[in-house]
Amino acid sequence: MQQKKLIVIGGGAAGFFCAVNAAKKNSSLKVVLLEKSNKLLSKVKVSGGGRCNVTHACFTISEMIKNYPRGEKFLKQSFHHFFTKDTIEWFENKNVKLKTEADGRMFPISDSSETIITSLLHEANKNHVEILMNHDIIRIEKRIVENKNLFQVFSKNGSIIEADFICVACGGFHKPDQYDWLTKLGHSVETPVPSLFTFNVPKNPISELMGISVDKAQVKINGTKFSQSGPLLITHWGFSGPAVLKLSSFAARELSKMNYNFTISINWLEDYHENSVLEKLKSIRYEFAGKKIVNKNPFTIPQRLWEYHLQESGIDPEKRWADLPAKQQNILAKQLCAQIFYVKGKTTFKEEFVTAGGIKLTEVDAVTMESKIVPNLFFAGEILDVDGITGGFNFQHAWTSGWIAAKEISRKAIAAINP
Repeated sequence: MQQKKLIVIGGGAAGFFCAVNAAKKNSSLKVVLLEKSNKLLSKVKVSGGGRCNVTHACFTISEMIKNYPRGEKFLKQSFHHFFTKDTIEWFENKNVKLKTEADGRMFPISDSSETIITSLLHEANKNHVEILMNHDIIRIEKRIVENKNLFQVFSKNGSIIEADFICVACGGFHKPDQYDWLTKLGHSVETPVPSLFTFNVPKNPISELMGISVDKAQVKINGTKFSQSGPLLITHWGFSGPAVLKLSSFAARELSKMNYNFTISINWLEDYHENSVLEKLKSIRYEFAGKKIVNKNPFTIPQRLWEYHLQESGIDPEKRWADLPAKQQNILAKQLCAQIFYVKGKTTFKEEFVTAGGIKLTEVDAVTMESKIVPNLFFAGEILDVDGITGGFNFQHAWTSGWIAAKEISRKAIAAINP
């Protein structure tokens, strides 16, 4: 019996999940995992502040796919084959229990990414996956060798490895030319642009409030349809927090075209609009007429932020509510509900860096992860033009695509041996 061979390119979450599941499903399949660096599962290690945000506690596909700015239709199909509950069960079967936090993120109960890494390495060892480090792939060719269609994988270190199947799971690239070894096989690429980044607001007095956050703010990119709500954090360089990160993700391509120079408007009081704020201020003026404006913050925003808004609106904080002129009251309402900031540049968000772009989804079967152009070539993870917001969504795509590819490769390998 002729043994079939799979090469998995990339030692990250998607690559490991494909390798260990393919090896487990088909013990006669020889699985080799190639990693270009000298480190395995590096993103898993640093994710979630070193705790590894494995997935998100969302169990409805229609709701889950809303968290992916790109790849929504593709994932709608693939999630039917391996979804959140399957991820939880897979790790629990390896004695790794997950817990759900208030915001829906799921972590190992150990609160350590090492738990996930150890589990995946153990599975690789148990199922005889061969791992080769420092193999940076520069070319893949299809050759007929002894009447067999084989891939030849060329590494920068000079090695050439042959295989029947390949799964490319090497993550996203930052530059278009880094995809050349895949476009030469006939595939096309959506141009990569950064996603999940924070906004730089240089030389703005707001930065003096760094570290202050509000739980419910709305951030809009002016002149576009893009808007997101959620917690907002003031930093020493500008703005961060879930509202900004989600916004940067959904607007990634448009912001790239703007060269990261644009304006945003912030509603610091998501539950209000300008008119309802005015009504609230009018009632406060009547109810607390004799009190100092600075001492009666009528909204659930931090006191220092309230004082900042008074200053920006030209209001004397020592003034009594009864003495607040209508003109300044109107300025304050606009300031709270539609404050404009000029954004110039971006900052990568910690370890959560994600690339929007990659192999075009029209060229890949969402049910098998097999290339529609090159038979027996598969893709998994961020190399595809799929990316999610922060919160465990990118890992869920990695597990799903890796598992699906493994299942189909295993099936095809068995069918080839027993036609």
